[in-house]
Amino acid sequence: MKTTNTISILGSTGSIGRQTLEVAEEMELRVAAITANSSVERTEAQARKFKPALAVMTDEAAAKDLAVRLADTGTKVLGGLAALEEAATIPEADTVVTAVVGMVGLKPTLAAIGEKKRIALANKETLVCAGELVMDAADASGAEIIPVDSEHSAIFQCVQGCADRGEIKRLVLTCSGGPFYGMSYEENGSMTRADALKHPNWKMGPKITVDCATLMNKGLEVIEAMRLYRLPLEQVDVVVHRQSIVHSLVEYHDGAVLAQLGTPDMRLPIRYAMTYPKRGVSMAEPLDLLTCPPLTFALPDREAFPCLRLAEEAAKEGGTACAVLNAANEEAVKLFLEDRIGFHDIPCLVAKARECIPVTAAPSLETILEADRAGRELVWKEFE
Repeated sequence: MKTTNTISILGSTGSIGRQTLEVAEEMELRVAAITANSSVERTEAQARKFKPALAVMTDEAAAKDLAVRLADTGTKVLGGLAALEEAATIPEADTVVTAVVGMVGLKPTLAAIGEKKRIALANKETLVCAGELVMDAADASGAEIIPVDSEHSAIFQCVQGCADRGEIKRLVLTCSGGPFYGMSYEENGSMTRADALKHPNWKMGPKITVDCATLMNKGLEVIEAMRLYRLPLEQVDVVVHRQSIVHSLVEYHDGAVLAQLGTPDMRLPIRYAMTYPKRGVSMAEPLDLLTCPPLTFALPDREAFPCLRLAEEAAKEGGTACAVLNAANEEAVKLFLEDRIGFHDIPCLVAKARECIPVTAAPSLETILEADRAGRELVWKEFE
């Protein structure tokens, strides 16, 4: 196991990507590649500051614009989704931070695993949709997967002293409850895009923030935890913890419960993914137990937030069910963010996709991608 020296960041202009660059600057890491969708100005600024060998824009027009802007630098510019794989496998990088949102992260993550890179995983859809394939590929190649999500990083840290995973009784994922905590299903139905984007504790991108409002984000994290630790749904629990100080817990069969606590700062799990198995020095303000608020815990309301239940049902069914769930949710959230559907339409469209699309057990990568396509198409068909 080696700590990180050089990184490639897939999704460098998003919230996790920008914070990763802050950590890289603080740790004096080299940045070999950065990627973005269409944020040309921000990507140009990052390229000029960190001088990567490669910059990728998945939007072809944006790539052409960026290439002109960076013509006076040594940074190569590529465009298109396929170029993400080149950024993920660039020889200079020992660690690939997968911070892109959605299924676009799957193929480049698999490509990086094939090159035995350390994967600092912040793209939960990769494990949600193809967790068994990804984990089997990592086992076969010897690639390390270090989770960056605060909850999964917390669990990862809490199981470091556990050589036998059979000693784990359950994983407990904490959940802020989002901006609509305490509302009934009837009450949250009138909530708008602006309402949903007001997360109480974290600053994140719009898609994941809406997922937090519906609790789909926590449902996806349940599936991700099952894949990372190869545990059944019955051993993965969710509790609402409004303060976002306890990031998750692990309960062992002997009654011990280990938890990881910290301020709601994503730079902590990002840094740990870079330094593991060591711990680097952080300049961030540490948690002060004497000034932090009282810590509270409650059960999530699956009636008021049916997306959590829908995710758990897909997790239990397995196969392509999770790929359909994720695809339908991505498209429904996109429509919601464009003010084209209401808040309750998100779980309704996801439920419709799950109801109408048959599930294939033990799917291949091609079958998973087809299920993803079918889930997206059904949402748009229902919408139109």
